[in-house]
Amino acid sequence: MKTLNTKPQKTALNIALGLALLGTSSFAAQANSITEALTSGKASANLNLRYESVEQDNESKDASALTVRTRLGYTTGSVSGFSATVELEDSRIVLGQGDYTVGPSGYNPGVYSVIADPEHTELDQGYVQYKNDVVTAKVGRQVITMDGHRFIGHVGWRQDRQTFDAASFKVTPNKDLTLQYAYITQRNRIFGQDADFDAKDHLINASYKTSVGTLTGYGYLLEVDNDTDNALDTFGISFAGATKAGDAKIIYRAEYASQTSESATAEYDASYLNLEAGAVFSGITAKLGYEILGSDDGAYGFSTPLATLHKFNGWSDQFLATPTQGLVDTNVSLAGKAFGGGWKIAYHMFDADDAADTGIDDLGSELNVSYAKAFGKHFNAGIKYAAYSAGDTKVDADKLWAWVGVKF
Repeated sequence: MKTLNTKPQKTALNIALGLALLGTSSFAAQANSITEALTSGKASANLNLRYESVEQDNESKDASALTVRTRLGYTTGSVSGFSATVELEDSRIVLGQGDYTVGPSGYNPGVYSVIADPEHTELDQGYVQYKNDVVTAKVGRQVITMDGHRFIGHVGWRQDRQTFDAASFKVTPNKDLTLQYAYITQRNRIFGQDADFDAKDHLINASYKTSVGTLTGYGYLLEVDNDTDNALDTFGISFAGATKAGDAKIIYRAEYASQTSESATAEYDASYLNLEAGAVFSGITAKLGYEILGSDDGAYGFSTPLATLHKFNGWSDQFLATPTQGLVDTNVSLAGKAFGGGWKIAYHMFDADDAADTGIDDLGSELNVSYAKAFGKHFNAGIKYAAYSAGDTKVDADKLWAWVGVKF
């Protein structure tokens, strides 16, 4: 009687069982890794209670606001370089102190002076990230900043900071070279969800570190997706660095950019120039700045719609939109440490770049003073004041802020 050879069948069965067990083991390991990433992440909380007052010499009533912003977040652990972040944000008026206007959100339109902190509840960030030693990629709602916020920023001073629905990529092939690209489909602005813009924005930025400073080149191609012909294209280059001079550190910056604004009815060209020099000595930082947001023959002013504008051209926010005459900001500042906190004093002199036929040349001046202090790792407090004196246009304005914050 012929005996059936069962060895090949047993071998095949063993292989199949081994593969199945290996697959099950691999799947289980992957599942365990995902579970561990989800449960071993980092939670965060950030609360900011702030009082702001505005007094202006115009028909609008003086404004005041006491608001609290709460931001809660969670970032998972990493699995094969992948992680996820979710942040929720809420801002509320406290004790009925809401005598102010937020135009884009429709809150008290035209009654009071503007304080751009609407009540809101929204997804602040929500993205998936992939990261290794060279590449960082994010897809979803996220904070994006470039160039010290002058062109691309998060406007973090406001309670509802600016974020973007975007895909962003950062590549660092070595310690000196950084390449960045982002495509934005929505600008989530500081005025609440009703004021957000659909967009088709391309952000390109490359920087290279040398022994004497960092050289940066950029192109920001912006388009609001609202069925109209519009484009705002900006290309620029900057160099910034620092060097030792005895016991002092000398700091310097030079930047130039050109811009084209196109619509269905008009096309304008304007340029940007920023020169900055300063020194750090005995803990005091002194800077002298000269910034020009140029004009196209008095009909258009250089625009930076995605910037953290509060950081530039005075804290009273008189020039969130560059006037058609352009803006020349000559400024000087001193900053240092005292009583465990940081202080700053700045003075701005504003002039038109091109007065053209309007006769408007003097755009006023502004004094800024601030003091802020951290108390341990979790608490902070501060006070800030801005006094704007009008020139040939606008009106005198005084703004005061005081805040306390906590973060974990």
